[in-house]
Amino acid sequence: MRKRILLLEDEQAIADTLLYALQSEGFEVRHVSLARQALDAFHDTPPDLAILDIGVPDGNGFDVCRTMRKTSELPIVFLTARHEEIDRVLGLELGADDYVVKPFSPREVCARVRAILRRSAGTAPVPPPASPVVADVLTLDEQAQRIGWAGEVLALTRYEYLLLATLLRRPERIFSRTELMSLVWGDAPHTADRTVDAHIKLLRAKLRARGVQGDVIQTHRHMGYSLRSHA
Repeated sequence: MRKRILLLEDEQAIADTLLYALQSEGFEVRHVSLARQALDAFHDTPPDLAILDIGVPDGNGFDVCRTMRKTSELPIVFLTARHEEIDRVLGLELGADDYVVKPFSPREVCARVRAILRRSAGTAPVPPPASPVVADVLTLDEQAQRIGWAGEVLALTRYEYLLLATLLRRPERIFSRTELMSLVWGDAPHTADRTVDAHIKLLRAKLRARGVQGDVIQTHRHMGYSLRSHA
């Protein structure tokens, strides 16, 4: 079955280029130019992946992403002319899987889409341990691909789960950014290393929201990150 792509892009020339490239790769693409149309399409026929332009006439891709994330963890790629770091970090913190800045190569976008879909399909799973891993009251269930804190499942995006699971398998072990990029974002080689920092920041915020005191995920300057074994 062909994978369905939802494309939100109000510039017709760019949309036509992406439509041709994606359809040539065998994807089924539904193109819309307005935020409300994107949400209608999302609810009507859920796609396998969404490509969202940030600047559209009736809103922005960030808001569309927020709405989608309330009910779905589908892969999301932001497509935008903005290149400021704060925009990239915001997009990643909202749960986006990638961020492509215009001008771009349609072939590169297709390659990123394929890589993200492969990862979401679980083509490169981490072998599960014999039983769930526990660091204090943080638990990792590899079979269900869930992480819990004090008995409650954390609401995590795919990359947040993969990042926290990597740290949780080896408590106290320091992972460099390069190692984490390779282990978590191995199928997305063009992703910036600041992606790690953005996801660490979001994971800390989610843990604090659950009442976790202090930073369970520790920063080691010029070295990387580790997970504290006792909260």
